[in-house]
Amino acid sequence: MLKFRNLTFLIAFIFVFVAFTACSGQNDDGKGMGGDEMAGKAGYSDISPDTAKERLDSDEEVILLDVRTKEEYDTVHIKNSVLIPLDELEAIAPEVIKDKATPIFVYCRSGNRSITASEILVKLGYTNVYNLGGINDWPYEVED
Repeated sequence: MLKFRNLTFLIAFIFVFVAFTACSGQNDDGKGMGGDEMAGKAGYSDISPDTAKERLDSDEEVILLDVRTKEEYDTVHIKNSVLIPLDELEAIAPEVIKDKATPIFVYCRSGNRSITASEILVKLGYTNVYNLGGINDWPYEVED
């Protein structure tokens, strides 16, 4: 009976440990790490639209980077964003974004290309990269 209790305790301990560590990467909106917390080994952080909007409205220097196509950008984009399509990012980013420490908020349509773009920027040596996700989730004003 003693061995059964020890085994039960061990299984319970492992379950709690795994549950705790799995949840530690979630922020208050359940979408992963945000703010200044690193998003795993990728080297970039996720940022919520609310936090991004606050920082964009402050006097802080931030580059808001749209990685969609020119056609998508011409249809609708977030005010003051810079367009560098994903397929041109690796070649053009070093010319356009000289300071590799400048905060960069990356967005696309739904959030898939912004993840890829964030990874490319980190690979290029940019150190303040934030994945904003998709313009579809941007609840604030946009421009045509």
